[in-house]
Amino acid sequence: MIASTASTGKGLSRLGEAGNHRVQVDPLTALRTPDDPPWDVYLTGPVFLDIIFTGLDSAPVRGTESWARGMGSSPGGVANMATALARLGLKTSLAAAFGDDHYGEYCWDALESGEGIDLTPSRTAPGWHSPVTVSMAYEGERTMVSHGHEPPPEEPAPDCPPRARAAIASLTPGRRAPWIAQAARKGARIFGDVGWDDTGAWDLAGLADLEHCEAFLPNAAEAMRYTGTSCPQAAAHALTDHVPLAVVTLGAEGAYAVDRRTGETAEVPAIAVEALDPTGAGDVFVAGFVTGTLAGWPLADRLAFAGLTAALSVQEFGGSLSAPGWSEIGAWWRKVQSVEGQDPAALRRYGFLAGLVPEEEAARPWPLRRAVPTIGFGRSA
Repeated sequence: MIASTASTGKGLSRLGEAGNHRVQVDPLTALRTPDDPPWDVYLTGPVFLDIIFTGLDSAPVRGTESWARGMGSSPGGVANMATALARLGLKTSLAAAFGDDHYGEYCWDALESGEGIDLTPSRTAPGWHSPVTVSMAYEGERTMVSHGHEPPPEEPAPDCPPRARAAIASLTPGRRAPWIAQAARKGARIFGDVGWDDTGAWDLAGLADLEHCEAFLPNAAEAMRYTGTSCPQAAAHALTDHVPLAVVTLGAEGAYAVDRRTGETAEVPAIAVEALDPTGAGDVFVAGFVTGTLAGWPLADRLAFAGLTAALSVQEFGGSLSAPGWSEIGAWWRKVQSVEGQDPAALRRYGFLAGLVPEEEAARPWPLRRAVPTIGFGRSA
């Protein structure tokens, strides 16, 4: 389905450069008023140091040594989504605990100074070392090994979230997070995602905070298990009995969404790319979808944009620092239009970008911070 995109190109502006902050599109400029909340999106969760190995020909084999052709380090965990939101021009606030080790200092600096993310609700936990994930990417997939300790219970204290247009919540089976209800009462639109249910219950009633969510974004396997259905599309429709908007990601097949309030459905295929590292692609998808929703775009455009940002992210190392900015989105849009024999229907699907991305002569490319093999180079890396 190709939705009308007439309204998506109005009122574009550019954010000025200040220090490490870069020129980029503000997708909400036409909607901003003096009475707005201070933040567009609020998030909370654990921040990991991600160490990513790429260029492996196959999975590591027991008893052997494997050499990776590529390696990168970057903030991970909730930092994936926070960075993706900030790079898309949304004012992003993050509450997280950071270790007082070099890993924690690096992650804090990369997020606050490098990406302009508000860390006012975050705190450094003395004597607590940062959790670490090692990710090995091969054959379009990844295997991860993580290590960490529970942070001190008071670090941070996300039970009093700042006022924001939206909040993204990772729902936990059998557990309520008080801050979600508080954010909803303050007017935030809640977007919920979920991880694999290790209990095996797959009971939607166990996701108590789903009642506060405007949208729920599981992957196909999760959606089908939670609803007991045999296909992702049926799962999405079943989920709308519990949440107004259900978005089911289909991996290489794209995504499917159902909006109960309007009766609208949309399905958009994935963009075929050569994946270097899929770490964090799901988080980038959510960030793209939230951006389009807050901007008021049609459902099909939101799905297409989310899929595009995720596709661009897998072509770089790492989860957070692989997220694309508007210059990269604009470069992709200009490139696909120049390809001979391009499917006209596919071009029309992304036609809404014409009014969003900066023109080539007006674009001021700025260097995105990327994952590097070591954090030892310090701030000037």
